[in-house]
Amino acid sequence: MVCLVTKRRPAPSSAPTDPELFARELEARKRASTAQLLMRCARLLNERGVARAAQETGIPVRAAHMGLFPHLDLAGTRQTELARRMGVSKQAVHQLVVELVGFGVLEQVRDPSDKRALLVRFTPRGARSLFDGLAVLNALEADMREELGRARMSALHDALERLNDWLDG
Repeated sequence: MVCLVTKRRPAPSSAPTDPELFARELEARKRASTAQLLMRCARLLNERGVARAAQETGIPVRAAHMGLFPHLDLAGTRQTELARRMGVSKQAVHQLVVELVGFGVLEQVRDPSDKRALLVRFTPRGARSLFDGLAVLNALEADMREELGRARMSALHDALERLNDWLDG
């Protein structure tokens, strides 16, 4: 029998019992956490990007749709492989693919290596929308640069690049 011992941080003993005080203390601790702020900023930036992309392209994309794009090879990818790469069910990927096919962004074609299988790939409109998406990211970065200033934006980029390299491995 194997016994796993995990290191746990002690539960905060000073958590207030009053709901209003608890909410204020929780918010203060969240704001003091760099990792929490980074995750919140990533979520908010993603929401802005998705909304702006939908507005500018006229394609009613959602964050879930955007989550599929990085996993899709330009030559095409099978839905089962997309599900594996994304860490979601085949049914979830199928639903996203159906919606994106309906928007004219993706198409399904026979896999030349196995005529029974289908590949999901970008349509010409979908391929163009990748460049539209990058333009949206550039616009968001310009907004961020205006808010933070050039030096802070550059420092943020450098820090995130280094963090990315560390997290990646």
